[in-house]
Order: sequence, then structure tokens, then C-alpha cells
Amino acid sequence: MGHSHKSHSHHHTHHANRQALLVSFILIFFFMVIEVLGGIMTNSLALLSDAGHMLSDTAALGLSLFAIKFGERPATASKTYGYRRFEILAAFLNGITLLAISLYIFWEAYQRFFNPPEVASVGMIVIAFIGLLVNLAAAWVLMKGDTSENLNMRSAFLHVIGDILGSVGAIVAGLLIIFLNLNIADAIASVIVAVLVLVSGWRVIKDSVHILMEGKPKHIDIEALKKGLLSFPEVKEIHDLHIWLITSDFPSLSCHVVVDEPCDRDRMINQISEYLEKEFKLEHVTLQIEGEQHSHHKRCN
Repeated sequence: MGHSHKSHSHHHTHHANRQALLVSFILIFFFMVIEVLGGIMTNSLALLSDAGHMLSDTAALGLSLFAIKFGERPATASKTYGYRRFEILAAFLNGITLLAISLYIFWEAYQRFFNPPEVASVGMIVIAFIGLLVNLAAAWVLMKGDTSENLNMRSAFLHVIGDILGSVGAIVAGLLIIFLNLNIADAIASVIVAVLVLVSGWRVIKDSVHILMEGKPKHIDIEALKKGLLSFPEVKEIHDLHIWLITSDFPSLSCHVVVDEPCDRDRMINQISEYLEKEFKLEHVTLQIEGEQHSHHKRCN
């Protein structure tokens, strides 16, 4: 019986992610201060709710930045995979804050539906437009990082997208107040933004919990993978197949492979590992090769 552990060096865009998060953090932090003051001066819930979301963004971006740095710490005897999963914890916390913010906006908007206050619409539009430009710049910077595969980066990016929607909502509400004297538009815009933020937060939480529960990567079809492994002439059976994510861009696999004897096990391990890397982007693979005499062992799929 042979056992081998193949692990290629995993290339990451940590430096690009760090730079993107840092620049976005600075942009959003300084504008958040301006928007809070503007929301108070114009009495706009849309601006204040957006500023509250931006406050969470500064915390979210800061947490994401810390998570990337902390995740670079080397593995230890007690943390054999290192600290990279801390990025998933950061994403989970960011998702929770998105939910909390959306619920708070819902509550404030509910109060204003019954008693719409006077809103300084022109000032509201000006500040919201500046905020839109700042958020677009932050989103563009974050897109320089890995927002497609890295859940930590994606959660930070979704915070900023929520801010973009908040700024657009505030601009639309301001225009409705100016041209239609519809003060309730401020609360309506806030509710729409809150719904979108709620959906984003839920998705981030669901994805991060899936990874923390060591769920299967979404891009991998287990049946197709099994069929591919069984297509090797020497392979008779596979069992104890496990596929999980260490972090959002680090999928791993382990399984037992039953082969015909005699078999060059080292060659078999190399061929299967190369196949899994090419077809399923699995670089961290652990394979145990067994002869058919082990087929009576308890199977776990």
C-alpha cells in the first residue's frame, strides 16, 4: 500500500490584494467622515444610512486587510494548514455586518415612512454624487485584486458595491424630492439599498459557512471527477473521497484508489495528480494507492 502527498506551491495575489484593500480603505474612510457630516446637515437618512454602510466598509476593509496579512503566517505544529482560513472568518464577519446594517436601515426607514422629514435635497445630491465617484474608484481598485475566487476580497468588494448602490439611491431620492416634492423618496431609496445589502450579506455568509464546514468547491463535479479517475485502466475503485476548501482559493482532495496488481504506484500517483490539477484545478492532492486485497475494508464516500 502506498501513500503520497502532492502539494504544488500555490501562487497568490496577496500583494495586489493588500494594495487594493489599503487604497480602498483610505478612500472610503475619508469620504465616510464627509458623508456623516453631510447627512447630519441635510437631514438625509439615505446619506446617513450610506455613511453607516461606509463605516462598516472601513471596518470590513480593515478586517480583510488584517486577514490577508495574518493569513501569511507560516504553518505551525498546532496549525498545520497555517492561518489562511482566517480570511474566511473575516468574510463571515463582514457578511454579518452587512446583515446588521441592512436591518438597521429598514428600521430607520420604517420610522420615516410615517413621518417624512424635510431633506436638503440639493446638498444631499452633491454629497451622494461625490460618494458615488469615491465608491466607483474604490471598486475599480478592488477589482485589481482577486474578487472572483477569494471570498475575503469578494466580501470587501460587495461592501463597496453596496455603497455604490446607496449613493445612486440617494441621488435618485434627491431628484424626486426636488422635482416631485416627494420627501418619502429618501426612505424608499434606503429600503431598496437595504434589500440589496441584505442579499449580498446573506450570500457571503452562506459561502463562508460552506467553506468553514469543509464543503465541496462549487466548480467541481464529483461524479465527473469519479468517472475521470475510473477511466484510468489500472483503477478499479475509489473510496474515502473527500474534497474541501482550506480557503476560498485553496481546494484540496484526498482519496483511496484501488488498482490492479502489479502497478507502478508512483507513476499512478503522478498521473492522477496531474489529471486532477489540469481538469479540476486541484493542486493539493493526497492519494492512497491500494491493491484489490483491501477492497473488503469499510468504504466511506
